[in-house]
Amino acid sequence: MNNREPAGWPARLLPGRAGSAVVITPPGDGPGYWAGGPSAVLTGEGIYLAYRLRRPVGSGRGYAVAVARSADGVRFETVATIRRESMHAESLERPCLVRTPAGRWRLYLSCATPGTKHWRVELLEASDPSRFDARERLVVLPGDAKTGVKDPVIRHRDGGWHLWTSCHPLADPGEADQMTTEYATSADGLDWIWHGTALSGRSGRWDARGTRVSAVCYADDAAGAMIAAFYDGRVSAAENFEERTGIATGTEPAALAAIGTAAAAESPYAGRGLRYLDVLPLGEGRHRLYYEVTRPDGAHELRTELR
Repeated sequence: MNNREPAGWPARLLPGRAGSAVVITPPGDGPGYWAGGPSAVLTGEGIYLAYRLRRPVGSGRGYAVAVARSADGVRFETVATIRRESMHAESLERPCLVRTPAGRWRLYLSCATPGTKHWRVELLEASDPSRFDARERLVVLPGDAKTGVKDPVIRHRDGGWHLWTSCHPLADPGEADQMTTEYATSADGLDWIWHGTALSGRSGRWDARGTRVSAVCYADDAAGAMIAAFYDGRVSAAENFEERTGIATGTEPAALAAIGTAAAAESPYAGRGLRYLDVLPLGEGRHRLYYEVTRPDGAHELRTELR
């Protein structure tokens, strides 16, 4: 993977250096077969990882989300699989796996409404990841006739819930690939108060068509909390599905500013896609990265690196 690294933190958390390992292989070879969209949680039992599996359009699209457990962060055993049919969805996209302060587990699922460009986010909750049941689902981010909502990043911090989610305009189906990242807060992680656009594309830049926050990190110090967000960006509709990774920073979660004039990390292969980066703090300054990246044959695989 190629890096065009801005100086200092948070560039140290960019993927693409030596030592990466394949975690999940795609369900087939060639374009349209993906394993990725990771969301990881650290527990005393190891790392839990939720991810999306996809086939090409016409062969299933995002047909399942899996949840798996690992002792070392590299070798995973599947504990649950949610199929698109059980969610009444045409496709499933990146999930968000969360453990609540009370020890409950939540799986936020991005669901495509059949026959439309619309996306919504539904929630499954259970005492253990192996107990997620699609029959007990709740719509938490419905979107509306004008906006599709998907790919949430959710954090519990300072006694409340924080959400960054990708929103897509639906008025013109030909323009629905455009995206901004909107920010919201919640007292319970279910009902959300919206605070506006946290990050959007920059005209004439590599991310002009849209920006999708994939990971949010905090660097706390005496002067306050600096926020770093890693995001997926693309310059045109032609780069849909092959977004590259950028960095945005700020001191307020609702106001992030992209840094750098080029993508910060990308695949060296055709398409250049390196997206859905998740950054999992391990303690003592260490982090494990999970991300989706384009292979030489055009398929996407899920890889990990230790920082």
